[in-house]
Amino acid sequence: MSVIFYRIDDRLVHGQVMTSWTKVYGTNRIFVVDDATAGNSFLCEVMHMAAPREYDVHILKTADAIERIKNDPPDKKTMVLTKTPEVMLQLLEGGADMKELNVGGMGCAPGRRLVLRSIQISPSELETLKQIEAKGVRVYLQIFPDAKSIELSKVKL
Repeated sequence: MSVIFYRIDDRLVHGQVMTSWTKVYGTNRIFVVDDATAGNSFLCEVMHMAAPREYDVHILKTADAIERIKNDPPDKKTMVLTKTPEVMLQLLEGGADMKELNVGGMGCAPGRRLVLRSIQISPSELETLKQIEAKGVRVYLQIFPDAKSIELSKVKL
């Protein structure tokens, strides 16, 4: 597997990901894992247009992503983006070799509470993140690479 960075960001591919996180990790491939986006050809086109040409972008359904992640060639440096903690848990339980999980932009939604600038989490999402952490994954919140990170254990709703 060549996935070097896992991030939850409900905006998926956008400027912050393309200008900051891809540079820090030197990624050249992005797996966007979201069933709704993967099933919408217009949204797929928008995601491809949002990424510079030098990035290999794949928009995948969760089940397909699990196989792609497990079989990703070692010469690639892949970033995996999802909108929700639930999808990350599915990837992990499906066999993704996840050592760390970055929680980034999670916007306003019913039941969510602000825990950090641009990061809002619901009690059920917090519980899912704790399940991921319990499987040996370091889970931390961080908007920008040069901003201070906060470990999941410090998050209180």
